[in-house]
Amino acid sequence: MTVILGIMGSPRKGGNSDHLLSAFLDEFRGQGHIIRQFNISDMNISPCMGCGFCEREGFCKFSDDMEEVNHLLRMADLVILSTPIFFYGMPSQTKALIDRVQALWARRYRLKLKEPKADSRRGFLLSVGATRGKDLFVGVELTCRYFFNAISASFEGYLGFREVDRAGEIVNHPTAFKECRDKASEFLRSLNGRKRVLFICQENARRSQMAQAFLEYYGKERFDVQSAGNSPASRIDPVVIEVMAERGIDIAYRRPKAYGEIGQTEFDLIVQMGCEIQCPAGYGSTIENWDLEDPKGKSKEDLSRIRDQIEKKIKLLISKT
Repeated sequence: MTVILGIMGSPRKGGNSDHLLSAFLDEFRGQGHIIRQFNISDMNISPCMGCGFCEREGFCKFSDDMEEVNHLLRMADLVILSTPIFFYGMPSQTKALIDRVQALWARRYRLKLKEPKADSRRGFLLSVGATRGKDLFVGVELTCRYFFNAISASFEGYLGFREVDRAGEIVNHPTAFKECRDKASEFLRSLNGRKRVLFICQENARRSQMAQAFLEYYGKERFDVQSAGNSPASRIDPVVIEVMAERGIDIAYRRPKAYGEIGQTEFDLIVQMGCEIQCPAGYGSTIENWDLEDPKGKSKEDLSRIRDQIEKKIKLLISKT
């Protein structure tokens, strides 16, 4: 299932930005996709201090809600940001979040790591402002171009609506909701029809995570990929993150998940990584077992060897599809 992430950038709940985002996301509901949404004003996000820690270490030194935000950004296939115009820019809460994705920028441009969905993730902007100036959206458009680049998403443009100020006034706009629905439907058509693949193992912390990352990395937009486990671990094995980074592939901020977190969508292919576990009922009829060695507790060399085996199997899967 494709993951659609909606980010509400206005501190005014139930206002125009909220209405626009809801109209956009409604087009994806009931279509077998995973929809995630959050309001930035509900998050605890400290401002970036420009200390350079993330450029050295690849992570921010602050521990706050940006950890969850980065996880959601890394899982998303389509990111929608909805924000009002404040003094020809965006609200301070939204700008704080954008400044803090410097950690993701650093992983991409300083550490030279590529996120598996970097060639397929897309970003889109919804915006609304009270005035009618011709440059009303220039500032937020430019900022969003660099925001989406930092999170490894292509910037697919924006819808901007002028002369809308009072809370809820957008409902009286003659074309706003239709434009949102039409644009969302355009994205929906491009996302539907991809081959859906599910990788499963016991903990979703090693083999299945590597398989998902490789198929996203090499398969790009051809596949809709998920992985899960029946007893998910609390985190991905750090050595797995390390050996994938040796291939230039960045799976930081990803997490193990259970079957229930991926919904009840039917997959075209389910791949068991070698664990003696029962496939979840109702998820698909085509099942393969790759019979790979369980790397839990093994050395880094063993993990690297199993990684290479998975990579070869993924390339073969792509060539046959």
